Amino acid sequence: MLKLKGITKDYAVGEETVHALKGIDLEFRESEFVAILGPSGCGKTTLLNIIGGLDTYTEGDLIINGRSTKDYTDPDWDSYRNHSIGFVFQSYNLIPHQTVLSNVELALTLSGVSKAERRSRAIHALEQVGLGDQLTKKPNQMSGGQMQRVAIARALVNDPDILLADEPTGALDSETSVQIMEILKEISKDKLIIMVTHNPDLAESYASRIIRLKDGLITDDSQPYNTEVTVKTAPSAKMTAMSYITALSLSLNNLLTKKGRTILTSFAGSIGIIGIALILSISTGVNNYIDKVQEDTLSSYPLSIMAESVDMTELMTTMMGLNNEDSSNKHDNDAVYANTIMNDMMRAMTNAEVQSNNLKAFKKYLDEQMSKDSPLREHVSNIQYSYNLPMNLYTKDVDGKIIQSDVMTLMSKMRSAVIGEDAEASVSSSMNDMMNASGMSSTQSQFVVWQEMLPGDGDELVSPLLKQQYDVLYGSWPKSSNEVVLIVDENNEVSDLVLYALGLKSANDMLSAMTQYMTGVEADTSKIESWSYADICKQTFRLILPADCYQLDPVTKKYKDISSDELGLKTLYNNAMELKIVGVVRQSEDAVSGMMNGAIGYTNALTKKVVEKTKEKDFVKKQLDDPATDIFTGLPFKESNELMTDEEIKKAVTDYTKKLSAEKKAKIYISYMSVAPQKYIDSTIDKQLKDVSRKDIEKKVVENYPEYKEMLASMDDETLFSYMREMMSDQITKKYAEEVKSNMSKLSTKALAEAFDECYFTAEGYKLIYENFMPETFSDSSYEDNLRKLGYVDLASPAAVNIYVSTFADKDAVADIIEDYNDGVEKDDKINYTDYVGLIMSSVTTIIDVISYVLIAFVAISLVVSSIMIGIITYISVLERTKEIGILRAIGASKRDISRVFNAETIIVGFGAGIIGIMATILLCVPINAIVHSLTGIYSINAVLPASAAVILVLISMGLTVIAGLIPSKVAANKDPVVALRTE
Repeated sequence: MLKLKGITKDYAVGEETVHALKGIDLEFRESEFVAILGPSGCGKTTLLNIIGGLDTYTEGDLIINGRSTKDYTDPDWDSYRNHSIGFVFQSYNLIPHQTVLSNVELALTLSGVSKAERRSRAIHALEQVGLGDQLTKKPNQMSGGQMQRVAIARALVNDPDILLADEPTGALDSETSVQIMEILKEISKDKLIIMVTHNPDLAESYASRIIRLKDGLITDDSQPYNTEVTVKTAPSAKMTAMSYITALSLSLNNLLTKKGRTILTSFAGSIGIIGIALILSISTGVNNYIDKVQEDTLSSYPLSIMAESVDMTELMTTMMGLNNEDSSNKHDNDAVYANTIMNDMMRAMTNAEVQSNNLKAFKKYLDEQMSKDSPLREHVSNIQYSYNLPMNLYTKDVDGKIIQSDVMTLMSKMRSAVIGEDAEASVSSSMNDMMNASGMSSTQSQFVVWQEMLPGDGDELVSPLLKQQYDVLYGSWPKSSNEVVLIVDENNEVSDLVLYALGLKSANDMLSAMTQYMTGVEADTSKIESWSYADICKQTFRLILPADCYQLDPVTKKYKDISSDELGLKTLYNNAMELKIVGVVRQSEDAVSGMMNGAIGYTNALTKKVVEKTKEKDFVKKQLDDPATDIFTGLPFKESNELMTDEEIKKAVTDYTKKLSAEKKAKIYISYMSVAPQKYIDSTIDKQLKDVSRKDIEKKVVENYPEYKEMLASMDDETLFSYMREMMSDQITKKYAEEVKSNMSKLSTKALAEAFDECYFTAEGYKLIYENFMPETFSDSSYEDNLRKLGYVDLASPAAVNIYVSTFADKDAVADIIEDYNDGVEKDDKINYTDYVGLIMSSVTTIIDVISYVLIAFVAISLVVSSIMIGIITYISVLERTKEIGILRAIGASKRDISRVFNAETIIVGFGAGIIGIMATILLCVPINAIVHSLTGIYSINAVLPASAAVILVLISMGLTVIAGLIPSKVAANKDPVVALRTE
């Protein structure tokens, strides 16, 4: 069963080696009572520890059930001690903070025995030693004899093959010693008992075999036993493992014996948690407020993507000085240096290119993503699609005249009255170009009156976000497509321009106001006009579809716009769709910014209705059915923008002139021949200027135009002669044409026609005839231009996409999603846009980052200090529980089990620290909120700790304490069990 072959044990003491055992050869029977006698220091306890697997031998071999232990690993020894060995120590070695029953059960927990069986077997073992009625007592409530009986019960409960007793009666009186020996003798009938003792009388009375040791050698063996056994390789033993519940129970009971220190430790550990929790509470309150500000702000500045736009990123970056850091390395800061921002701006403007976006494909992608659980849907609050849809809205003014409900039209008329129609056309064109180049939609113009409101989900006409930002002062939000609302400012005012668009002021009133300003007449602002909500809601409008404006003229057989005359406009107005104001709204006081820039808000349902009605128009269907022909002129559209070749022009001219009459040929021939060749013009000018000097020119000009004298003096020779040649060229060309026409008028029409047929035309000649004398063969418009003119749009192909988000983090996430989309599509389908808000917020982001870093540093310091302190306290606990470590290792606990016990202790301390920290934070938030409200006057900022954050902080506290206890728990696990058992 158990055999020792040549066992030696050496200890290094300084530079010397102590030979505790010097070649022990022993073999034990399966059941006998062996007593080992010898003087102190002879090696008795060392031999017992080697047999019990607490200590390792230096040389030799310990053979267990015919198997060598030379290759045993730590888990093998742990399993051996737990399943095959039972220890009874002189000093009992019970765990003081555990009950009698728990002490006995402990070995069974390592064996993986169920709770019910564990309890039953422990009670039975205690009954065997006469302690069946002492289950709930703690060791310090029992006598020495009773504690030794508990130790024997603990040794027996796992039904070991071998019971090792080290001076089991050494701390007992003689009467109790006899009782203990009787118990051991009874046990020896079925098991091997090896007892170390100093008492030869007890050994003689109870032991069936007595072995004497001296100086590490066996001097006598009363019943030697020796068999020849074949040594086998040890199989994998059943591993022991302490459950987490057992570890937590051991640690909790230990902590409860030191309640004061445990509470103080948890409180000290909670200081860092309190600091973090307070920061989180305050930042959560501030972030909630900031989120509200962000949501309102970003609703006014959505992520806008245009079908066509100019990338202004470089220009804005230059203007904001975001590239200034690049110049910091070019020179020393010892003087004032020039920053070439003008050069950078001009380069940025020159390099800015018109970018086209395939919004049809992008809309399809967005719709797909928003229809399912996707990252885009997670970050986007709403998406609005805009179309180049002309809203021809009309109303009647105070004089009963039908006017267009549009400020831009009024402004155009007012500018025309001041600067003339030609100049006004140029100004309007420039303004449109600027708006388009900057990526601004018409809804972003301050002159816009009508604006589509953001719709909600499904059939919801108005977004909840819009309802949150605006309060209804009168009436209600639109409930159908033909209902609109008036938007007033914080003072319940609208501009006089909007009043004109509402029909409450006439065009004459507006022109009069402008004239007064132009002539310097002070306007009378003392009289304030007002209208009741009910009067406002009586105003109605008519929506005229562009396609309805064109009708076929029976005389010219061409389509004309009947809205341009009064009768036609009146007819269209009376038959148009009616819109009515159903409510008056104003931006909420809590809203930092509103998303509406216009004064009258209509629904997306109206947009869709207009699109569907336009599709149903016969005129529109006719153009859709014949995309190659311009239905206004009957001419075909050009298939491409490529210029015709010389051969194509020649063929077109030849084919056309073949069919002409003699009169038309004669007319074309005269006009063609009247064009002076450039070579003739140049030679004539050179001839006339050959002997002319600058003085001659100045003299002649001053004689006829004396006012040009100073201007002539400022010109250099090149400029002066250039002007002179230009003037002479005009004169020569005109004179040449007059002479040719005069000469050819003498010829007959037939002669001129024949001359035309026989004339040899150069490429330039054919081009001249094609451009000046041939009728149009292609339409000047395009298929797309005609559809826009008719008000047709494809809902699948928006002109702009406005993506609404709630936070800047969401905006950045959407930007990343767009980048991912670009990575998966062809070059022509990539989305280009300018993130204006991102550029503006770059400096704000820097400030937020700095604050975040400071808070993170503060938190990190708090956590480090708390962790170090808990680590030190855990190490002290390891020192205090050294003997308990030895006991656990003796009954088969592994190093991992020991680590688990102390990790459990740190988890409990961390949990306590977390709970204390959270409770303290909740209490402190009350006075903090009062102080914040008092200092800022903003009562919507409330420090509050989110429940999720509270749970996470408790988990962090537990995690940090575990990390802090890793080193102490490792130290505990690596303690020598023999040394640990000797520690008091």
